[in-house]
Amino acid sequence: LASGIIAVVRLTQPVSLEAAARTLAGAGVRAFEITLTTPGALDAIARLAGSASLGECLVGAGTVLDERSAEDVIAAGARFVVSPTLNPGVLRLCRDKDVVCMPGALTPTEILAAWHAGAQVVKLFPASAVGPRYLKDVLAPLEFLRIVPSGGVTLDNAGDWIRAGAAAVSVGTDLVNAATVREGAEAELAARARAFVDRVAEARRELAGGGRGG
Repeated sequence: LASGIIAVVRLTQPVSLEAAARTLAGAGVRAFEITLTTPGALDAIARLAGSASLGECLVGAGTVLDERSAEDVIAAGARFVVSPTLNPGVLRLCRDKDVVCMPGALTPTEILAAWHAGAQVVKLFPASAVGPRYLKDVLAPLEFLRIVPSGGVTLDNAGDWIRAGAAAVSVGTDLVNAATVREGAEAELAARARAFVDRVAEARRELAGGGRGG
């Protein structure tokens, strides 16, 4: 959560992600979530997790729907596991393997249930259906929760989510897409990543200087 950004890779074609991951890391985005809907996801996770050039970057897996899939991604090297919903079996498996699990939830009841089940971080999904004001209202009585919105996070609203209390933001196609991971697009990807890092850092400075915004 240090950089405040998780780059979510959800592509329709298998591509090499090593260069894109190095570019993102160099720009300050050091957590990568490879969704299992991406062709070749397990191989991509294994390659990134085993890359010495990525140093302390975190490689995780997304859209993990069951325990078998969780076992597979952890065996491939995933250090965090993300799901669109709460699956207690997946959460227990990750806890036993000492891997962070971030289940998805939307309502206050679902979010709190995920926390009670042992989730240290909860994914607010689909975040685009509710918006930053919703997160602020949820956290008013539940400020101990660490919530990461996912789905519809853009450069325009990333700072709003942080000011509303998000521990970090998961950013998909507005940062990582077929165009930005292609060969020769490193400069564009780096610029986008730095812009996100700056927006999150600016929002955090505002919070430190005077509490949550609207």
